[in-house]
Amino acid sequence: MIKTIQHKIFLLACGTIISVSAYAQQNLKLIYNKPAENWNEALPIGNGRLGAMVFGGAIQEHLQLNEETIWAGEPGNNVPKNTFDSIQKIRKLLNDGKFEEAQNLSNITYPRQAPKDLNYGMPYQTMGDLFLDFKGHDNFKNYKRTLDIEKAVSTVSYEVNGVTYKREIFSSFVDNVIVIKLTSSKKGSLNFSVNASTPHKIHSVFTDKNQLIINGTSGSVDNKIGKIKFKTVAVPVVRGGKLTSTKDKLNISGADEVVLYVSIATNFKKYNDLSGNPHAKVAEYLNKALNKKYNDELKSHVEKYQKYFNRVSLHLGTTEQAQKTTDARINEFGNSSDPDLVALYFQFGRYLLISSSQQGTQPANLQGIWNYQLNPAWDSKYTVNINTEMNYWPAENTNLSEMHEPLFDMIQDLSETGQESAKEMYHARGWNMHHNTDLWRITGVVDGGFYGMWPMGGAWLTQHLWNHYLYTGDKEFLKKYYPALKGSALFYLDVLQPDPSGNYLVVSPSMSPENTYLKGVGITAGTTMDNQLVFDVFNNFINASKVLNEDQNLSDEVNGFS
Repeated sequence: MIKTIQHKIFLLACGTIISVSAYAQQNLKLIYNKPAENWNEALPIGNGRLGAMVFGGAIQEHLQLNEETIWAGEPGNNVPKNTFDSIQKIRKLLNDGKFEEAQNLSNITYPRQAPKDLNYGMPYQTMGDLFLDFKGHDNFKNYKRTLDIEKAVSTVSYEVNGVTYKREIFSSFVDNVIVIKLTSSKKGSLNFSVNASTPHKIHSVFTDKNQLIINGTSGSVDNKIGKIKFKTVAVPVVRGGKLTSTKDKLNISGADEVVLYVSIATNFKKYNDLSGNPHAKVAEYLNKALNKKYNDELKSHVEKYQKYFNRVSLHLGTTEQAQKTTDARINEFGNSSDPDLVALYFQFGRYLLISSSQQGTQPANLQGIWNYQLNPAWDSKYTVNINTEMNYWPAENTNLSEMHEPLFDMIQDLSETGQESAKEMYHARGWNMHHNTDLWRITGVVDGGFYGMWPMGGAWLTQHLWNHYLYTGDKEFLKKYYPALKGSALFYLDVLQPDPSGNYLVVSPSMSPENTYLKGVGITAGTTMDNQLVFDVFNNFINASKVLNEDQNLSDEVNGFS
């Protein structure tokens, strides 16, 4: 366990004593000597709500932009009607040892392709792309691209014809906008255009009063109509030089300095409420940022970020490898000594969690908040048979407890929508979910019977509630989320089934996610994983009940099961 450090401390890791010192690590930057050639080489910035991948081109700067609530579809759960009888039949087939038949019935009940009246979750979608085009910058030299994870600022610098150009880019933790500052070593040398695009089918890109504006609507998938309305506005503040605009492009010439502010907002308020006003929100964020001087904006951003980041420092020693670019260090890691890269990697993980999960935002999804597609891998949803949990395993033990809060808020939502799946599919009290959810907090089976017939997603997520209490001792927190712990316990009280021997109660049907024990058969009863998860649900509920002095009779009943 890494601890917060006020003095020099030591910890035991992998059988080796590692010194963790209170002084800052010498090199907390990702460094490259060329622009990104593809999305995976770009550098991520984010403030929990707004994300961007910075490519750092000299001829063209490319920022791929994300806002956390731009998802396809519309409010609504994906719980099927009238499948309880099939679940009962699957249970009997498993008890009778007819495992192939049980799997076949599961696949028929929940087919691999979503039926017309259902869906298997909506994809998280990109907003689009912002481009800054610099004519005459083809022959650049002395190029450097960095991501300073100690300050959450990305920089790009290079030289053209004896003039040094520099950009500072960050996603403000304070004012909820993306900020791009452009400077040069020679006055009047900034000449570039600003344009944007979006892959969304319904959209418009135009300029108005020297502002670049994108309006759009998220995509429709399966039988769900895209109803997220988003607005993006880019506003340059130009010192010296001239700002003009065409129909869909801003042009800046002869400027000494430019600060470009990018604001994005949607109509999303909650999983069942799309009454937000993206136009008003965009304007609110912009007005707040534009009323500040750039240096004050940067200072407040860094201070808020470092409030979290600076809690933990890890120093493992530094070798000459630390002087090389990050890609070279990674390529040479297997044949060199570079302990500082390990520390950088550890801190980069903390940087990503801080940047993709802030209080009041959505939790980090499969790709954090960074996604350039309309249909990303696995929809970039929340996969709760391990991936979502993994995102948040570092939250408490690397002293980022506040970053955990978006996940708690989602669990609260799921404890509401999950009552539908518990009731309709299992005739049970409480709540549950399966192995995927999305912005709309779906709780039904996803991806068909073979992958999705796993009613344990809520069980695993509730561990985060109890673990947070163990770390913080916060009784008010426990009181707030106690109903979610209780609801999960009620579900398993009702769902547990006698095994064929009659000696045990098990979860049936279920599976060990993405595993098989016969060819093409994963559906089963009483997996070791399920047994442990149910034990934890019951144990955590009993302990929470005792701490809060609530539901003694129910606690005794649960204790009798566990």
